[in-house]
Amino acid sequence: MKMFKLAALSAIFALGTLQVVQAAGLQLIEVPQDSRGPAITGAVWSPCADSPAAVKVGSFDMKAVMNCPIVGSRHPLVVVSHGAGGSLGNYHELAELLADKGFIVAAINHPLDSGQSKIRNPGDIASMIQRPMDISRLIDFLFYNWPAGRAIDPAHIGFVGFSRGAFTGLALAGANPEWKYLLNNCPVYPGNRFCEQIRSGPISPMVHDARIKAAVIADSPAGPLFTQAALSGVSIPLLYWASERGGDGVSPDDGPMIVKNLPVKAEFHVAPNSGHFSFLPPCTPEFAALIADDEPELCTDKAGFDRAAFHRQLNTEILGFLSNHLIEANRP
Repeated sequence: MKMFKLAALSAIFALGTLQVVQAAGLQLIEVPQDSRGPAITGAVWSPCADSPAAVKVGSFDMKAVMNCPIVGSRHPLVVVSHGAGGSLGNYHELAELLADKGFIVAAINHPLDSGQSKIRNPGDIASMIQRPMDISRLIDFLFYNWPAGRAIDPAHIGFVGFSRGAFTGLALAGANPEWKYLLNNCPVYPGNRFCEQIRSGPISPMVHDARIKAAVIADSPAGPLFTQAALSGVSIPLLYWASERGGDGVSPDDGPMIVKNLPVKAEFHVAPNSGHFSFLPPCTPEFAALIADDEPELCTDKAGFDRAAFHRQLNTEILGFLSNHLIEANRP
Protein backbone atom coordinates (compact mmCIF):
# COMPACT_ATOMS: atom_id res chain seq x y z
CA MET A 1 0.00 0.00 0.00
CA LYS A 2 2.86 2.40 0.80
CA MET A 3 4.44 1.68 -2.59
CA PHE A 4 1.13 2.44 -4.32
CA LYS A 5 0.74 5.74 -2.50
CA LEU A 6 4.31 6.78 -3.29
CA ALA A 7 3.79 5.98 -6.96
CA ALA A 8 0.49 7.82 -7.00
CA LEU A 9 1.98 10.90 -5.36
CA SER A 10 4.84 10.85 -7.86
CA ALA A 11 2.35 10.67 -10.72
CA ILE A 12 0.30 13.55 -9.33
CA PHE A 13 3.44 15.64 -8.88
CA ALA A 14 4.53 14.85 -12.43
CA LEU A 15 1.16 15.89 -13.83
CA GLY A 16 1.32 19.15 -11.94
CA THR A 17 4.72 20.03 -13.43
CA LEU A 18 3.94 19.19 -17.05
CA GLN A 19 1.66 22.16 -17.63
CA VAL A 20 0.52 25.31 -15.84
CA VAL A 21 -3.04 24.45 -14.84
CA GLN A 22 -5.19 26.67 -12.62
CA ALA A 23 -8.72 25.45 -13.26
CA ALA A 24 -10.95 23.06 -15.10
CA GLY A 25 -12.17 24.13 -18.50
CA LEU A 26 -15.76 23.08 -19.17
CA GLN A 27 -17.55 22.45 -22.44
CA LEU A 28 -21.03 21.04 -23.04
CA ILE A 29 -21.30 18.49 -25.86
CA GLU A 30 -23.86 16.39 -27.69
CA VAL A 31 -23.12 13.01 -29.22
CA PRO A 32 -25.40 12.86 -32.29
CA GLN A 33 -28.03 10.17 -32.71
CA ASP A 34 -26.89 7.31 -34.92
CA SER A 35 -27.71 3.66 -35.64
CA ARG A 36 -26.33 2.68 -32.22
CA GLY A 37 -28.56 4.91 -30.12
CA PRO A 38 -30.19 8.29 -29.43
CA ALA A 39 -28.42 11.62 -29.02
CA ILE A 40 -26.43 11.94 -25.78
CA THR A 41 -25.84 15.16 -23.87
CA GLY A 42 -22.60 15.49 -21.97
CA ALA A 43 -19.89 17.69 -20.52
CA VAL A 44 -16.12 17.69 -20.84
CA TRP A 45 -13.70 19.09 -18.25
CA SER A 46 -10.13 19.81 -19.33
CA PRO A 47 -6.90 21.48 -18.13
CA CYS A 48 -7.19 25.27 -18.31
CA ALA A 49 -4.74 28.09 -17.55
CA ASP A 50 -7.36 30.63 -16.46
CA SER A 51 -8.68 31.20 -12.95
CA PRO A 52 -11.91 29.34 -12.12
CA ALA A 53 -15.26 31.05 -11.82
CA ALA A 54 -18.71 30.03 -10.64
CA VAL A 55 -20.63 28.26 -13.40
CA LYS A 56 -24.24 27.07 -13.21
CA VAL A 57 -25.01 23.93 -15.23
CA GLY A 58 -28.58 22.81 -14.64
CA SER A 59 -28.94 22.55 -10.87
CA PHE A 60 -25.20 22.21 -10.28
CA ASP A 61 -22.92 25.01 -9.06
CA MET A 62 -19.51 24.33 -10.55
CA LYS A 63 -16.08 25.99 -10.51
CA ALA A 64 -14.72 26.06 -14.04
CA VAL A 65 -14.01 28.17 -17.12
CA MET A 66 -16.49 27.71 -19.94
CA ASN A 67 -14.91 26.79 -23.29
CA CYS A 68 -11.38 27.38 -22.06
CA PRO A 69 -8.59 26.41 -24.51
CA ILE A 70 -6.96 23.16 -23.41
CA VAL A 71 -3.48 23.48 -21.93
CA GLY A 72 -1.00 20.92 -23.24
CA SER A 73 -1.62 17.74 -25.23
CA ARG A 74 -1.90 13.95 -24.97
CA HIS A 75 -3.93 14.04 -21.79
CA PRO A 76 -5.35 10.83 -20.30
CA LEU A 77 -9.13 10.59 -20.65
CA VAL A 78 -11.56 9.58 -17.89
CA VAL A 79 -15.20 8.81 -18.73
CA VAL A 80 -17.86 8.93 -16.00
CA SER A 81 -21.16 7.02 -15.71
CA HIS A 82 -23.87 8.10 -13.26
CA GLY A 83 -26.33 5.88 -11.38
CA ALA A 84 -30.05 5.41 -12.04
CA GLY A 85 -31.77 8.78 -12.32
CA GLY A 86 -28.47 10.64 -12.10
CA SER A 87 -26.90 13.09 -14.49
CA LEU A 88 -23.65 14.37 -15.94
CA GLY A 89 -23.10 16.81 -13.06
CA ASN A 90 -23.22 14.34 -10.18
CA TYR A 91 -19.44 14.03 -9.94
CA HIS A 92 -18.41 17.47 -11.15
CA GLU A 93 -16.12 18.04 -8.15
CA LEU A 94 -14.17 14.89 -9.03
CA ALA A 95 -14.08 15.97 -12.68
CA GLU A 96 -12.77 19.41 -11.70
CA LEU A 97 -10.06 17.85 -9.52
CA LEU A 98 -8.94 15.48 -12.28
CA ALA A 99 -8.91 18.24 -14.89
CA ASP A 100 -6.85 20.44 -12.57
CA LYS A 101 -4.29 17.60 -12.48
CA GLY A 102 -4.07 17.15 -16.24
CA PHE A 103 -6.87 14.75 -17.16
CA ILE A 104 -9.65 15.29 -19.66
CA VAL A 105 -12.92 14.11 -18.10
CA ALA A 106 -16.20 13.42 -19.90
CA ALA A 107 -19.57 12.64 -18.32
CA ILE A 108 -22.94 12.07 -19.97
CA ASN A 109 -26.64 11.78 -19.30
CA HIS A 110 -27.49 8.18 -20.20
CA PRO A 111 -30.57 8.66 -22.44
CA LEU A 112 -32.56 5.73 -21.04
CA ASP A 113 -31.50 6.16 -17.41
CA SER A 114 -30.86 9.82 -16.57
CA GLY A 115 -33.20 11.97 -14.54
CA GLN A 116 -32.51 14.68 -17.12
CA SER A 117 -33.71 12.59 -20.08
CA LYS A 118 -37.19 12.81 -21.58
CA ILE A 119 -36.94 9.21 -22.84
CA ARG A 120 -35.82 7.72 -19.53
CA ASN A 121 -37.13 4.18 -18.96
CA PRO A 122 -35.26 2.64 -15.99
CA GLY A 123 -37.68 -0.29 -15.68
CA ASP A 124 -36.75 -1.62 -19.12
CA ILE A 125 -33.65 -3.81 -19.27
CA ALA A 126 -32.57 -1.76 -22.29
CA SER A 127 -31.68 1.00 -19.81
CA MET A 128 -28.90 -1.31 -18.58
CA ILE A 129 -27.92 -2.87 -21.91
CA GLN A 130 -27.54 0.50 -23.64
CA ARG A 131 -25.31 2.05 -20.99
CA PRO A 132 -21.93 0.60 -22.10
CA MET A 133 -22.75 1.50 -25.70
CA ASP A 134 -23.42 5.08 -24.56
CA ILE A 135 -19.91 5.27 -23.09
CA SER A 136 -18.31 3.67 -26.13
CA ARG A 137 -20.10 6.15 -28.39
CA LEU A 138 -18.89 8.98 -26.15
CA ILE A 139 -15.28 7.85 -26.57
CA ASP A 140 -15.73 7.59 -30.35
CA PHE A 141 -17.20 11.09 -30.46
CA LEU A 142 -14.34 12.59 -28.46
CA PHE A 143 -11.74 10.99 -30.72
CA TYR A 144 -13.33 11.54 -34.10
CA ASN A 145 -15.78 14.46 -33.87
CA TRP A 146 -14.84 16.66 -30.93
CA PRO A 147 -12.75 19.61 -32.18
CA ALA A 148 -10.26 19.23 -29.31
CA GLY A 149 -9.98 15.45 -29.64
CA ARG A 150 -6.30 15.58 -30.57
CA ALA A 151 -5.54 16.66 -27.00
CA ILE A 152 -6.52 13.17 -25.77
CA ASP A 153 -4.00 10.35 -25.43
CA PRO A 154 -5.95 7.39 -26.91
CA ALA A 155 -3.76 4.84 -25.13
CA HIS A 156 -4.65 6.07 -21.64
CA ILE A 157 -8.38 5.93 -20.91
CA GLY A 158 -9.96 5.36 -17.50
CA PHE A 159 -13.51 4.96 -16.21
CA VAL A 160 -15.45 5.96 -13.08
CA GLY A 161 -18.96 4.71 -12.34
CA PHE A 162 -21.39 4.58 -9.41
CA SER A 163 -24.25 2.09 -8.88
CA ARG A 164 -25.65 1.33 -12.34
CA GLY A 165 -22.64 3.25 -13.57
CA ALA A 166 -20.42 0.74 -11.76
CA PHE A 167 -22.36 -2.09 -13.41
CA THR A 168 -21.68 -0.29 -16.70
CA GLY A 169 -17.96 -0.17 -15.98
CA LEU A 170 -17.74 -3.89 -15.25
CA ALA A 171 -19.42 -4.62 -18.58
CA LEU A 172 -17.11 -2.26 -20.47
CA ALA A 173 -14.15 -3.99 -18.82
CA GLY A 174 -15.25 -7.35 -20.23
CA ALA A 175 -17.96 -8.72 -17.93
CA ASN A 176 -21.00 -10.56 -19.29
CA PRO A 177 -23.69 -10.48 -16.56
CA GLU A 178 -25.61 -13.73 -16.17
CA TRP A 179 -29.09 -12.26 -16.22
CA LYS A 180 -30.79 -15.55 -15.34
CA TYR A 181 -29.67 -15.15 -11.74
CA LEU A 182 -31.79 -12.02 -11.42
CA LEU A 183 -34.84 -14.31 -11.55
CA ASN A 184 -33.99 -15.41 -8.00
CA ASN A 185 -34.61 -11.88 -6.72
CA CYS A 186 -36.64 -9.88 -9.23
CA PRO A 187 -36.75 -6.09 -8.78
CA VAL A 188 -40.22 -5.09 -7.61
CA TYR A 189 -40.39 -1.32 -8.11
CA PRO A 190 -43.29 -0.07 -10.29
CA GLY A 191 -42.73 -0.39 -14.01
CA ASN A 192 -39.82 -2.82 -13.76
CA ARG A 193 -39.90 -5.44 -16.52
CA PHE A 194 -36.43 -6.96 -16.16
CA CYS A 195 -37.52 -10.47 -15.18
CA GLU A 196 -40.35 -10.51 -17.71
CA GLN A 197 -37.85 -9.61 -20.41
CA ILE A 198 -35.29 -12.17 -19.24
CA ARG A 199 -37.92 -14.92 -19.35
CA SER A 200 -39.16 -13.90 -22.80
CA GLY A 201 -35.90 -14.50 -24.65
CA PRO A 202 -32.17 -13.86 -24.98
CA ILE A 203 -30.89 -10.52 -23.69
CA SER A 204 -28.68 -8.57 -26.06
CA PRO A 205 -24.99 -8.73 -25.13
CA MET A 206 -23.42 -5.71 -23.47
CA VAL A 207 -20.68 -3.80 -25.24
CA HIS A 208 -17.07 -4.17 -24.07
CA ASP A 209 -14.45 -1.52 -24.82
CA ALA A 210 -10.80 -2.54 -24.70
CA ARG A 211 -9.73 1.11 -24.96
CA ILE A 212 -10.48 1.47 -21.24
CA LYS A 213 -7.31 0.58 -19.32
CA ALA A 214 -8.35 1.11 -15.68
CA ALA A 215 -11.69 1.52 -13.89
CA VAL A 216 -13.10 2.80 -10.61
CA ILE A 217 -16.18 0.83 -9.57
CA ALA A 218 -18.35 2.30 -6.80
CA ASP A 219 -21.01 0.12 -5.17
CA SER A 220 -22.29 -1.93 -8.10
CA PRO A 221 -25.66 -3.67 -7.74
CA ALA A 222 -26.52 -7.22 -8.84
CA GLY A 223 -23.57 -9.10 -7.38
CA PRO A 224 -25.05 -12.57 -8.10
CA LEU A 225 -25.03 -11.79 -11.85
CA PHE A 226 -21.25 -11.42 -11.79
CA THR A 227 -20.13 -15.02 -11.42
CA GLN A 228 -16.57 -16.16 -12.10
CA ALA A 229 -17.63 -17.04 -15.64
CA ALA A 230 -19.32 -13.67 -16.11
CA LEU A 231 -16.18 -11.83 -14.99
CA SER A 232 -13.64 -14.03 -16.79
CA GLY A 233 -13.06 -11.39 -19.47
CA VAL A 234 -12.03 -8.64 -17.03
CA SER A 235 -8.28 -8.05 -16.99
CA ILE A 236 -7.75 -4.33 -16.31
CA PRO A 237 -6.82 -2.77 -12.94
CA LEU A 238 -9.87 -1.99 -10.78
CA LEU A 239 -10.38 0.22 -7.75
CA TYR A 240 -13.56 -1.06 -6.09
CA TRP A 241 -15.33 0.85 -3.33
CA ALA A 242 -18.36 -0.67 -1.61
CA SER A 243 -20.81 0.59 1.00
CA GLU A 244 -20.94 -1.17 4.35
CA ARG A 245 -24.73 -1.09 4.69
CA GLY A 246 -25.92 -1.14 1.06
CA GLY A 247 -29.36 0.17 0.14
CA ASP A 248 -31.58 0.82 -2.89
CA GLY A 249 -31.29 -2.80 -3.99
CA VAL A 250 -27.55 -3.04 -3.35
CA SER A 251 -26.59 -5.68 -0.79
CA PRO A 252 -23.54 -5.35 1.47
CA ASP A 253 -22.55 -8.73 0.01
CA ASP A 254 -22.48 -7.50 -3.60
CA GLY A 255 -19.06 -5.86 -3.50
CA PRO A 256 -17.18 -8.70 -1.77
CA MET A 257 -18.91 -11.22 -4.06
CA ILE A 258 -17.88 -9.39 -7.23
CA VAL A 259 -14.30 -8.80 -6.08
CA LYS A 260 -13.92 -12.45 -5.06
CA ASN A 261 -15.04 -13.63 -8.51
CA LEU A 262 -12.72 -11.34 -10.46
CA PRO A 263 -9.82 -13.04 -12.27
CA VAL A 264 -7.62 -10.05 -11.36
CA LYS A 265 -6.92 -8.69 -7.89
CA ALA A 266 -8.81 -5.45 -7.38
CA GLU A 267 -7.91 -2.78 -4.87
CA PHE A 268 -10.95 -3.15 -2.60
CA HIS A 269 -12.30 -0.82 0.07
CA VAL A 270 -15.47 -0.80 2.16
CA ALA A 271 -16.43 2.65 3.40
CA PRO A 272 -17.20 2.21 7.13
CA ASN A 273 -20.74 3.10 8.22
CA SER A 274 -21.73 4.08 4.67
CA GLY A 275 -24.92 3.37 2.77
CA HIS A 276 -25.35 3.13 -0.98
CA PHE A 277 -26.26 6.80 -1.39
CA SER A 278 -23.25 7.88 0.66
CA PHE A 279 -21.41 7.64 -2.67
CA LEU A 280 -23.46 10.54 -3.99
CA PRO A 281 -21.76 13.88 -3.23
CA PRO A 282 -23.18 15.93 -0.34
CA CYS A 283 -26.54 17.49 -1.15
CA THR A 284 -27.06 21.21 -1.25
CA PRO A 285 -29.62 22.47 1.30
CA GLU A 286 -31.95 23.34 -1.58
CA PHE A 287 -31.84 19.84 -3.05
CA ALA A 288 -32.20 18.18 0.36
CA ALA A 289 -35.33 20.23 1.02
CA LEU A 290 -36.72 19.41 -2.43
CA ILE A 291 -36.58 15.63 -1.87
CA ALA A 292 -37.15 15.58 1.89
CA ASP A 293 -40.64 14.11 1.58
CA ASP A 294 -40.07 11.57 -1.21
CA GLU A 295 -36.42 10.45 -1.21
CA PRO A 296 -34.67 11.73 1.94
CA GLU A 297 -32.28 8.75 1.85
CA LEU A 298 -30.44 10.36 -1.06
CA CYS A 299 -29.10 13.03 1.27
CA THR A 300 -29.01 11.39 4.70
CA ASP A 301 -26.43 9.08 6.25
CA LYS A 302 -26.15 7.06 9.41
CA ALA A 303 -25.16 9.08 12.47
CA GLY A 304 -21.42 9.63 12.56
CA PHE A 305 -20.83 9.34 8.81
CA ASP A 306 -19.31 12.51 7.34
CA ARG A 307 -20.20 12.47 3.65
CA ALA A 308 -18.15 15.54 2.78
CA ALA A 309 -15.02 14.13 4.41
CA PHE A 310 -15.60 10.76 2.76
CA HIS A 311 -15.81 12.33 -0.69
CA ARG A 312 -12.59 14.25 -0.12
CA GLN A 313 -10.93 10.93 0.69
CA LEU A 314 -12.64 9.11 -2.18
CA ASN A 315 -11.68 11.73 -4.76
CA THR A 316 -8.07 11.69 -3.57
CA GLU A 317 -7.96 7.89 -3.82
CA ILE A 318 -9.48 7.98 -7.31
CA LEU A 319 -6.95 10.59 -8.43
CA GLY A 320 -4.09 8.49 -7.10
CA PHE A 321 -5.36 5.28 -8.68
CA LEU A 322 -5.96 6.80 -12.11
CA SER A 323 -2.65 8.66 -12.02
CA ASN A 324 -0.83 5.47 -11.09
CA HIS A 325 -2.40 3.31 -13.80
CA LEU A 326 -2.84 5.79 -16.63
CA ILE A 327 0.33 7.83 -16.15
CA GLU A 328 3.03 6.34 -13.95
CA ALA A 329 2.57 2.69 -14.97
CA ASN A 330 3.07 3.62 -18.62
CA ARG A 331 6.25 5.65 -18.23
CA PRO A 332 9.34 4.16 -19.95
